Amino acid sequence: MFLILTLGALSVLLALVVTPLVRDYLGRFFLDHPDGVRKKHVTPVPRVGGIAIVVSYVITFVIALALPFTYTQHLHHELPNILSLTLVASVVFFTGVLDDLIGLAAWQKLLGIVGASVLAYMAGIHVDIRMLTWLPAWPWLGFAITVVWLVGCSNAFNLIDGMDGLAAGVGLVATVTMLLAALTQNNLPLILATMPLAGCLLGFLRYNFSGASVYLGDCGSLSLGFLLGCFGALWSEKSVTLVALTVPLLAVSIPLLDVVLSIMRRFLRNRPIFEADRGHIHHRLLDRGLSPRSAVLTMYGLCGMVAVLSLLVSALHNHNQVSGLIVILFGGAAWIGIRQLDYAEFASASRMLFGGKFRRIIDVEARLKDFEATLAKADSVEDCWGHIRAGSRDFGFHEVRMSLSGKLFEDVHSDATKPRWQLRIPLPDSQYVNFYRGFDSEMNPLVISAFVEAVQRGLEARTATPAVEELRMPAAQGLFYATSAGAGPGEPKRAAL
Repeated sequence: MFLILTLGALSVLLALVVTPLVRDYLGRFFLDHPDGVRKKHVTPVPRVGGIAIVVSYVITFVIALALPFTYTQHLHHELPNILSLTLVASVVFFTGVLDDLIGLAAWQKLLGIVGASVLAYMAGIHVDIRMLTWLPAWPWLGFAITVVWLVGCSNAFNLIDGMDGLAAGVGLVATVTMLLAALTQNNLPLILATMPLAGCLLGFLRYNFSGASVYLGDCGSLSLGFLLGCFGALWSEKSVTLVALTVPLLAVSIPLLDVVLSIMRRFLRNRPIFEADRGHIHHRLLDRGLSPRSAVLTMYGLCGMVAVLSLLVSALHNHNQVSGLIVILFGGAAWIGIRQLDYAEFASASRMLFGGKFRRIIDVEARLKDFEATLAKADSVEDCWGHIRAGSRDFGFHEVRMSLSGKLFEDVHSDATKPRWQLRIPLPDSQYVNFYRGFDSEMNPLVISAFVEAVQRGLEARTATPAVEELRMPAAQGLFYATSAGAGPGEPKRAAL
């Protein structure tokens, strides 16, 4: 116990002293400049908090090892494990330092984190899946899960590092949670690893909370997430049931949930996965009227409640039903919380999936594919016209006119005096297909584009002329939109779409 208290006291004091020194002497090389969009601080702020925390963490062990007390023998005994973890984490740390200093591409940072995760597995840091008896006994499965876990934790804390004190505070809650769990399990290696980190984060928050004079930077957020992922793996080694394996996951669930939501949002919007945006949980809290300080404290509260749940599940690991119920309740609470954040992407996806839109899209896609296939198999111009006319009616057009192979085909059966709009698809050699539709009927622009492409590809498949390359234009290049009222069979005035 004296050793644990010594590590905690040393780490807090060192962080309080080292952080301003690193900020003042190295900060000018690692400035985070405001951009008025995502970075709304007024003046440039040094992002060297990660360097200060790592330096404080390392010096804590150096001083503790040099103390002339008998209880430090436990630290000497665990030194090889501590050194291996420190060396592996240094790969992530220096990757973050390079990113803060010169800027790295997303794939370069990912490569560094994946490399460190592989080294961690080789060093003996494994996510224990022995209780997952329903999984195949593939040797590489534990390796893959460990790498995904470590990469996910690293990026989770990197993504939530968007407000003063947020990532460091959430990391402190998760670290203290793992420290308490290690104390209850008498897991000495985990205790010795987490106590100094908790002290360093506590001392660092003195300078990083609202009105921060120093930021974590990528070197700090990535290293913090990676270390917590390693600590979670060490925690899982003591698990004896399937439910207990979820305890480390609960401890860092809020940052991981933010990662999952970010990936899903960007996927639904067809945006790059690594593209920065203002859609994170803390941004949504700000959009709902909370001040930055209130938003950060709210995140602390959420993480604290989840930490209590994780410790409760850990304490009840012999009662699978109760522990499983807690995990289910957490899942339900998370779902309700996400709905309260009012993400437009998920609301639209829900309406499409459960409101019938998704089935209608599948129906349209299938009908377009069938239409294109039958059009491509037409044996004659007349047969082609029959498919065009049937397709126009199937997709809600009131009239159609086609000029192909020197022949003019028309299917006019609506009142020509009513306002209408025209979709014109030009073909090689002054040929064309015109579709007409009334203003009182609606059609999704995406369906229109897909319909035009189906017509073009279907006709291209059966058209063998020197000008066939003209037919291979993007749909939007050769289209015309026109309106007419009282127009006869002739062509109405048209404008490029």
